[in-house]
Amino acid sequence: MVQLTVASLNTRGMPLRGSRLGERYAAIGAVFEASDVDVVNFQEVLTYYHLRQLVRAMPSYRFVSFRRSVAGPAGGLLTLSRTAIARIDYTHFPLPAAADVVGLPRLSRQQARLKGVLVTHLAGVAVLNTHLLANFDGDWSETNRYYRLQHQQLTTLAHAVAALDKPAVITGDFNLASNSPLYRTFIQDTGLLNAFGDNCPPTFHASYLRSNQSPHCIDFLLLSDSSITVKTTQLTFTGPLPMPGGHDYLTDHLGLQAHLTL
Repeated sequence: MVQLTVASLNTRGMPLRGSRLGERYAAIGAVFEASDVDVVNFQEVLTYYHLRQLVRAMPSYRFVSFRRSVAGPAGGLLTLSRTAIARIDYTHFPLPAAADVVGLPRLSRQQARLKGVLVTHLAGVAVLNTHLLANFDGDWSETNRYYRLQHQQLTTLAHAVAALDKPAVITGDFNLASNSPLYRTFIQDTGLLNAFGDNCPPTFHASYLRSNQSPHCIDFLLLSDSSITVKTTQLTFTGPLPMPGGHDYLTDHLGLQAHLTL
């Protein structure tokens, strides 16, 4: 039996200017350095500057997993591990067809071309990290303009999981509400298990939403099969934390963490 604690966190989600990025990343790193987490999946690590800040702040995580791109880690995905890494794979989401991006904002069309799945192979388990395209409408119905593109990205993720020959832990910012038809169909079709069960808590801070919006569970920590036992789960980064410039949220997302037995 192997004990493994896995965490996931979208690290940014804030305006570039005035975000105190260096302070935030140092504080994020300090939280994990003081923890018993073995593997951390980060999303929105957009540049090599972001990468260096996190790696520097987390020296006990000696094993670094990402795929290089021009500006930084491909897909903004970074995995840091205290456990040795056997292999790293990366799958780009397919380039969206013209029909899938009709009516989408230009920024969404550009970002869709950069997304993917990072697969970090450890001894006896694969840890997958992903970040789907954001749905800025907050409408996850089948008639929404983001539906077809997010469905395509989930299909690619499902294929990446199915191709594995070992148990897998899949985490990331799915930008899908847990009660959406698209998420429910994905779980039904893949047989993946949510480590937090059916009562997935909101994973986005309400203070970063408009007054007419409500937070949803949009980040997930999923398991490939029942051979992985969940001992404990918890939300992290649930409130403001100390930084040199004063207490603040370190990211607009809450983090997920699970202690697993394989």
